[in-house]
Amino acid sequence: MLTPAEADALIGQHLQCLPIESLPLAQCAGGVLRENIYAERDQPPFDRVDMDGIALDSRAVAAGCRSFRVQATQAAGEAPLTLAAPGACIDIMTGAVLPVGCDSVAPLEEITTPGVEAALGPAVRVEPGQYVRRRGSDTRQGALLVSAGTRLRAPEVAIAAAAGMARVRLSSQPMLAVISTGNELIEPGEPVLAHQVRRSNAYAIVSALREHGFQRVADDHLHDDAEELRERLRFHLETHDVLVLSGGVSMGKFDLVPRVLEELGVRAIFHKVAQRPGKPLWFGMAPSGAAVFGLPGNPVSTLVCLSRYVLPALYASLGQSPQPPERLALGAPVTINTPLTHFIPVRIEQDDWGRPWAQPAPTNGSGDFTALAGTDGFVELPPGPNTYRKGFVTRLFRWS
Repeated sequence: MLTPAEADALIGQHLQCLPIESLPLAQCAGGVLRENIYAERDQPPFDRVDMDGIALDSRAVAAGCRSFRVQATQAAGEAPLTLAAPGACIDIMTGAVLPVGCDSVAPLEEITTPGVEAALGPAVRVEPGQYVRRRGSDTRQGALLVSAGTRLRAPEVAIAAAAGMARVRLSSQPMLAVISTGNELIEPGEPVLAHQVRRSNAYAIVSALREHGFQRVADDHLHDDAEELRERLRFHLETHDVLVLSGGVSMGKFDLVPRVLEELGVRAIFHKVAQRPGKPLWFGMAPSGAAVFGLPGNPVSTLVCLSRYVLPALYASLGQSPQPPERLALGAPVTINTPLTHFIPVRIEQDDWGRPWAQPAPTNGSGDFTALAGTDGFVELPPGPNTYRKGFVTRLFRWS
């Protein structure tokens, strides 16, 4: 069987990068940038005032002047005024252009303004450049601001807007199909018999995908019937970029998915990974270029494989720059008795010094999905047999 790292590598070798689309900036949140963003002009684009107050010539203060005639008022967005004389000042607002002839700002709370005069208190100092952000002090015109491969959050969207970009080139959102298989699955709200179970995995997968920014998600439920599987899977392979299946990929008599996919021309890249939970994980590629992830049907296995393999692969297909793995120390010892990589659910807790720890929250088997409530994700522990002590630092995968 493959190791998780080998499975990662094979998925990365076969998953195709999604095409590019141009979208209005207001629709780009959460998308992955496929072009660089450069500064349209210097930032700030002018000598910008950082405080409400009066703009003046600091040389007049140095010469002993403490009271100034208020010449005019300048607001943000107005063309700069020109100081009429060294003994004058201009009432100025935050964000305004520094008036011509002024080199400093005295803040509003440090001056008195009886009538048309602005007086500085005896302890008030005025230095050249005070409360003035000089042109280009943040960045220069043409500087690289955001690189292709960056996921656009609110700060990056604001940077794109400031760079004058009305539209941005992004990776197209993939068309995803979430497919659960099994005769025993009954929808929430429908009558359920003692020998049946609720269809929950698909809801978890769809929720996770949408929570991570993937919105083009279809959902289907197929029975353990070869003809139905063949017909519906053919349709999904022709109309979607990625299929995420839950169930039907193990070794049972009714685990028909791998055989049906093979009949449809889907090439199996691997089947089974040396891990627990999620050992039966299946991955293949269709002639159309669609990728197929066959996740084990047990709920814990499904969510672990989704977070460990599917979501990182989807981000890679968007062209997102690789993210450094998050690592955290175990908050309690964990014993591994088998030669498999183990994924252990954890809660992230802080000690009295504010340090985060991955507190193990093991489930009662891969079907015990209720034990995942309140957990933050899972850690990946190397194959055993071994006991990993408290403080052992390992990789963390978050649910969200």
